[in-house]
Amino acid sequence: MKPRHGAVERSRDRSQPLSNLGPDETLKAESNHLRGGIADGLLDEISGGVAFRDQKLLKFHGIYQQDDRDLRDERRRQKLEPAHCFMVRVRLPGGVCTPAQWVKLDKLARAHGGETLRLTTRQTFQFHWILKRDLKATIQGLREALLDTVAACGDDTRGVMCAVNPALSSLHAEVYDAARDASNHATWKSGAYHEIWYGERKVASSETEEPFYGDTYLPRKFKIGFVIPPSNDIDVYAQDLGFIAIAKGRTLEGYNVAIGGSMGRTDGKPETYPRLASVIGFIPADKVIETIDAVMSVQRDYGDRKDRSHARFKYTIDDKGLDWIKAEIETRLGFSLAPQRTFTFTSNGDVLGWSESEGGRSQYTLFIENGRIANHPGMALMDAILTIAKVHDGTFRLTPNQNLAIADVSRERRPVIQSLLEEFGLDGQAGASALRRNSMACVALPTCGLAMAESERYLPGLISRIETILARYDLMEEPITLRMTGCPNGCARPYIAEIGLTGRAPGKYNLYIGGGFHGERLNRLYRENIGEATILDELDTLFAQFASGRQPGEHFGDYVMRAGIIA
Repeated sequence: MKPRHGAVERSRDRSQPLSNLGPDETLKAESNHLRGGIADGLLDEISGGVAFRDQKLLKFHGIYQQDDRDLRDERRRQKLEPAHCFMVRVRLPGGVCTPAQWVKLDKLARAHGGETLRLTTRQTFQFHWILKRDLKATIQGLREALLDTVAACGDDTRGVMCAVNPALSSLHAEVYDAARDASNHATWKSGAYHEIWYGERKVASSETEEPFYGDTYLPRKFKIGFVIPPSNDIDVYAQDLGFIAIAKGRTLEGYNVAIGGSMGRTDGKPETYPRLASVIGFIPADKVIETIDAVMSVQRDYGDRKDRSHARFKYTIDDKGLDWIKAEIETRLGFSLAPQRTFTFTSNGDVLGWSESEGGRSQYTLFIENGRIANHPGMALMDAILTIAKVHDGTFRLTPNQNLAIADVSRERRPVIQSLLEEFGLDGQAGASALRRNSMACVALPTCGLAMAESERYLPGLISRIETILARYDLMEEPITLRMTGCPNGCARPYIAEIGLTGRAPGKYNLYIGGGFHGERLNRLYRENIGEATILDELDTLFAQFASGRQPGEHFGDYVMRAGIIA
């Protein structure tokens, strides 16, 4: 059935004049397709940063301007500008990286990125601490490795995720190809990136520079992911657009389509909220690109461009109605979605250690706490992985849980990899509890400008104290998902964890419990604005109840819901 467009309220979307919309819409429209003043700002040696409008445009290029917040107050007292630096995020569809690319990334991190690499919750790399004068060298170095940062941030399609499943190599390869093609198709097409970062000349043309996005791109970011049941490792319900692979044996038949997932919310704005994606039907495997265009164009045309806190696709769906959105998608597709197919998820974590793949190959998945790769006393993790990269004949796969898979290892090379893992002390999980292995944190302080509290730097120590409680109740090997963010935005997907902690102020967090272990249920706010002592006391009580009252095989999140601890 064709939607009745006349009945839809359109006072906040791209049909309106720019003067009626938010300032970011004018900024994008007047940016000369994302060029702005970036090139000139990079030449300015007086400041370590760039103009405010260009900070926003840089996000489309995969770059965030930040500053060292540990130094912010002292520099302010000295009447100095903030200690500006930049975060650079790589576009890496499905998290697949060659050993040669790893060697180059390591070299760039040591030269410009504070001798550290970070694996993100969306299966890519972030460089931190990059100075403005080193931005071009970093991005040109990525080009030498056939990598870029296009659309890794900004009001566009972010990095496309893909399941990491070593037991399904042929099926994974087919789904990965779809994810890679989706990323290449959905990125913006302006020549701005090549001109600013590679020094190429602008090519005069009568063709529209942005045939899909237009002058104002999307209202907000848009996230796409591909998942292969029974593992929900990408948290498909947290994606704006999720493709759930439906296979018969190793044969891919198509995808269930899920729309409208998003984790972000804003403190003090109850009208903002996390939302799980809704499954709206099934498509054949050869209709992925058409579906991406149809779904994204609905958000492009009808998304809120007046209030950025209300601009994600989830709000467009809830405002217009899921049935209306589905019908509009089908109109643009030119066919109706088939009924969704049956599927089951059983986990959303990673299989750590060695696992076997098809064709006699294998992979070793390393637990990387919070995704941070660096050298520390007693653990030269960065050196270890570089050494492995120099002898590895397969690929690396970044997992959605911030871990690293040394993948596609041949029979001949496996003893070599195993020997290096032992040499660097990486051949076991070093006694880490199941809670630690199922934990994630965002970067937060000192570089993220939105952070209200610590996250990555704080969570390991907090988990050590929680482990004391777990040991008391014989729960050290009980898999429980715990995720922490330094603000309510949800970059580590805390609202679908069994235990979620989101920063409110220095040392203060909201505690959420009751999320689904497979990422299928949102958690609920349990305690608000509490410090560490109260967090530990509350968890002690909850774990004691769980240990004595759970049913066989029951997960923590399911227990607190069944027991009525949380509504």
